[in-house]
Parts: sequence; structure tokens; C-alpha cells
Amino acid sequence: MNIDDLEDLAATYRAEQGDADREVRVCVATACYSSGAPGVIDALNAAAPESPSEGEHRCKVKGVGCMGLCSVGPMVAVAEPGADLRESTLYRNVVQDDATEIMDNARKPNAGPVERLLCPSDMPFFTRQRWIVRQNSGIVDPDSFKGYVAVGGYAAMVRALTEMTPAEVVAEVTTSGLRGRGGGGYPTGLKWSTVAKMPDAQKYVICNADEGDPGAFMDRAVLESDPHRLLEGMAIAAYAVGANKGYIYIRAEYPLAVERLKTAIRKAKRQGFLGHHICETQFNFDIEIRLGAGAFVCGEETALMASVEGGRGHPRPRPPYPAEYGLWGHPTLINNVETLSNIAPIVTNGGDWFAGIGTEKSKGTKVFALAGNIVNGGLIEVDMGITLREILFEIGGGIPDGKAFKAVQTGGPSGGCVPAEHLDIAVDYDSLKTLGTMMGSGGMIVMDETSSMVDVARFFMEFCMDESCGKCVPCRTGTQQMHALLDKIAKSNATHADLALLEELCEVVQATSLCGLGQTAPNPVMSTLRYFRDEYEEKLAGPSAATD
Repeated sequence: MNIDDLEDLAATYRAEQGDADREVRVCVATACYSSGAPGVIDALNAAAPESPSEGEHRCKVKGVGCMGLCSVGPMVAVAEPGADLRESTLYRNVVQDDATEIMDNARKPNAGPVERLLCPSDMPFFTRQRWIVRQNSGIVDPDSFKGYVAVGGYAAMVRALTEMTPAEVVAEVTTSGLRGRGGGGYPTGLKWSTVAKMPDAQKYVICNADEGDPGAFMDRAVLESDPHRLLEGMAIAAYAVGANKGYIYIRAEYPLAVERLKTAIRKAKRQGFLGHHICETQFNFDIEIRLGAGAFVCGEETALMASVEGGRGHPRPRPPYPAEYGLWGHPTLINNVETLSNIAPIVTNGGDWFAGIGTEKSKGTKVFALAGNIVNGGLIEVDMGITLREILFEIGGGIPDGKAFKAVQTGGPSGGCVPAEHLDIAVDYDSLKTLGTMMGSGGMIVMDETSSMVDVARFFMEFCMDESCGKCVPCRTGTQQMHALLDKIAKSNATHADLALLEELCEVVQATSLCGLGQTAPNPVMSTLRYFRDEYEEKLAGPSAATD
């Protein structure tokens, strides 16, 4: 299989699609799927005539991945084949009864859109984004192998296997400046080169799809929308580091993503893009799915590996790191879904292209999930370095119901809360750290003026307390004690001494916990104390408490 063979396969797919000159695309990712998208597809197909009248457009109905604006699903796009969302007529909150009207307007060349359902494609939510990871979302059928190939899928893998050495692939990734999108921000090229240098004949690649942050759904949407992009990235990574076996560790609570991944793996194997002698080369690579039981701690890479091996998801001390001593004692490369989904575009366009996007130390784009008190809830992909204000008030549309913005939680339970006075900070790995928070995997939970920051800190501490694996004392008992103090403060039963003890516990747990869960568990408390200390002090017991 070479590039010419791949193009022949794409041409065959396009011929199979017939002469349809318009596509009526229906989002079938979780948000829209659960809002009735399958019924909308059935209704649109029923409304489409087998033989359009002379002069009318031939329309094809198909399910596609997430279009991003999850708060107004089901979404439908009418577009020419290959057009992206900005070039489409978009409809929101579509129900089955709207199908006939949408189809009639799609077929007629001079008909205007269905105004009552219209979602402007020129709104900042769409125009301010740059799609790299989500390039095919909302365009391709996630269950179609040939559909992925038709938009350039697997071309990067074929090029890497037939035209590049493993060292050249690693060099391109290093040049790109890509950093791990799972939250740590570790340089991807450096991690790859470390694994590649290991002399062990057995190496593994693991995709960490154990997305456990409250309010985060970036990886889930990518897997539901474009699963072959991940498989291609994993195969390129395996070729680059010398691995022949891959695992996708995904939580069982993502049944739609799991189903589509299984379908993609099966079709990729059938077409010779996974398995033995891929693309008629000596490269062998297989991928298996491992289901997690929902433990947040298994997002930590050593706990994840323990779970893949069939043990309890307990972290272990590092070093040695997985790149040297990983799965079953062999060198293991672990990247998350978004990191690996950036690989094919980097190989296709070159590392310098990717490095030209973003900031000096944070290259490329980042996918974020906007949740909470925000008008345009959903999924976005933007350049690194964009400000929080631009994300929340231009792309996100601001706070609903005329309420005032109070804070945004970034980085999930491991992150912190950013107040209004810091909305103009650049969103990148290093800038957010100066505020006591982090980018994390990309969740953003927006809070308005009605939110109690003490309650917010208590919620995240309860989450960390429940999700602690219990292996180390600082995390196991420290989170319990911090939650008890926060509960006491929230109920106005605490003193200044309790508040001082809470701050001391934050420092101890942060400094002495074994893994990232415990080390970052105090972050929401510390950030809310930093910016909203008055809310804590207002809830303390009477004036005499100051002398306790």
C-alpha cells in the first residue's frame, strides 16, 4: 500500500457515494445522540426522494461526529461534500418534525434556510476556532473507514512507513513542540525519543482515554467523532519508538466511544492498516481496548498500567518512568487521545507548521470543553495563547440570564479557579500556573455570581477524597480531613484555627502525596483561598474565633 493505492481507495469511496451534491449531516456524538439524533436521521431519509426533480440537488443524509455546540443539539448541517462547518447551513435543536422542511430547502437551489432553526455559521463560536485535532469532526461518518480515507486519512501513516525512518518521525514531532495534552504538558518528542532509545525488543504504546475530570468530555467527543485519527496516530507513534502492541485504556462509561473504536479497529485490520506487515512493510502493530471501571486515579500513568496488567489501579513511585520500565516491565509510551490525534497532521504538514501555531513554549491548538454557566456550552479547539476572556465571552457567548461572571475552574480537580481580574491571561501551560491553576486536559467549568467558592472547593475535595486509591497516607487521610474542614466552614461552624489548619494540610498533602491525584488535590482550595478568601472568613464563627 502506497500513497497512490490510498488515493485509489479514496476515489472508489467517492464513486460509491454517487452524484450527491449536497450532504445533510446529523451529529451523532453523545450529546446530540441522546437528544434524538437517530430519529432525526430516519426522518430525513424518509423525507428524501429517491429521484429528485430536474434542477434539484441530490442530497445524501449521513451521521457525523461532534459539531461542537453541544448545548443546542441535535445539530444538522447542510453542506457541499468536503465543506466544513463554517461553509455549511447549520440548524440547532432539530426534531423529527423538522425533517421535511430541512430536506425540501436542501434540495431546492434557490431556497433560503429554515430561519426558525438557523444557527449562524459565522458566529464567533465557529469563526474563532482552528481545527486540527477536530479537523474531520462534523464532516466524516465515524463508522466509515473509506470516509476517513477520502479526507486524507492514513496518508500520514503510509508516508511515515514508506518514506521516513523512525528517527525522522521522532524528529518531526520534536520540531513541532507538541506537549502532552493530558495535563502535564511534557514535551512529546522528548518522551518519544526516550522510548525509542530503549534497547528492549518489546515495547508498548498506550493511549490514555481515561477522561475523569468533572465537566470534561474532549477525548470522548474525539473518539466518537474520528476514531481512525487516533488509530493512525498510535500506529505512527509505535513505528517511531519501535513498539508492536498498543492499548487504548478507556472508561466503560463511554459506551458509544467504545463501540466506535471497536468498529474502527476491526475495519482498519480488515484493510491492512493494523496487524502484520502493514502497508506491505516489516512493521507489525495491533491495538486492543482495555475498559476502566471509572477510577479517577487510573488517569495517572502508573496506576493506568497496573490496571491494564489486570491489577488494582494503584500508582507506584517514579523513577523508573514508564519510558524505561512500563507495562510488564518493558518500555512504554503513554500519550492521551488529543496528543496522539495531533500526530497525523504533524507528519503531513511538518513540525515547523505546527510550531508556527500558538506561543513560544505552548505550540499548536488545544481542545476545551465549556461547561457550567455559559451560553455556548460545548467543545472548541483554539490556538494556544488565546485569552480566557476571548474563550468565555466571544466564543462561549458569556454568562446567561444577565448574571455576572465570577470564576472559571480550569484543569478539573487538579486545577484552580480563575477570577474576573485575570480573564486577560493567555491560556497556555506556563501562564496558567502563575495563577495557581493549570490547563489540565481541557475542562473549563464557568461559574456566575451565585456560586459559593467554598462550596466549589468542598465539591472538588469530596471528589478527590472519594477517588483516592488509599495507597498513601497523605492523600488517603489528608483529603478526608480537608473535606471535613471545608464542610465545617461551609456550615459556619469553623474558626480561624480551622482555616489555618486547612491551609497547613494543603501544603502537607501537596508536598508528600505519592501521585498527581494527591499532589494536586489541594489546588481548588488554595486557589479559592487566594482569590476568594473573604468568602471563607465570612463563614467563620463569631469574632471570638480570631483568638482560637
